[in-house]
Amino acid sequence: MRAAYLWLARIITLLVVIQAMSISWAYFGVNQYLVKDGGTLDKAAIESETLDFPGVVGFAVHGIAGERVLPVVALLLLIVSFFAKVPKGVVIALVTLVLIVAQIAVTMMGRADIGLFHGLNAFLIFGAAMAAAMKAKEPSTAAAA
Repeated sequence: MRAAYLWLARIITLLVVIQAMSISWAYFGVNQYLVKDGGTLDKAAIESETLDFPGVVGFAVHGIAGERVLPVVALLLLIVSFFAKVPKGVVIALVTLVLIVAQIAVTMMGRADIGLFHGLNAFLIFGAAMAAAMKAKEPSTAAAA
């Protein structure tokens, strides 16, 4: 179970990296579409879902990974933490899950000023998942005894 805990924590860190990469790809694509290609963007264009520019799929990747995949993996990490016997593993897994729920809540608010917290919280999620992975790699106290 300790190995499962380690790998779930690593998957969360990888998903946060994928999140950062995909949203950067999308926004660089928007910039190219608007500034270099002379495209226009308004509510009607967004709602039509017919926009086609380099990186547009980055928005979908970011949304799916963040709203569907990450919460499931974090919940699995919490469940596994009860059996993995990782020091402070349950607490770290719970913190990771709470941070991910907060991340989704911030997204649902859809306000630019609160969006600043979205970026910061991504680093906190990454750090919590890294802490979980590092704790899982520590020698267990049972093995040492």
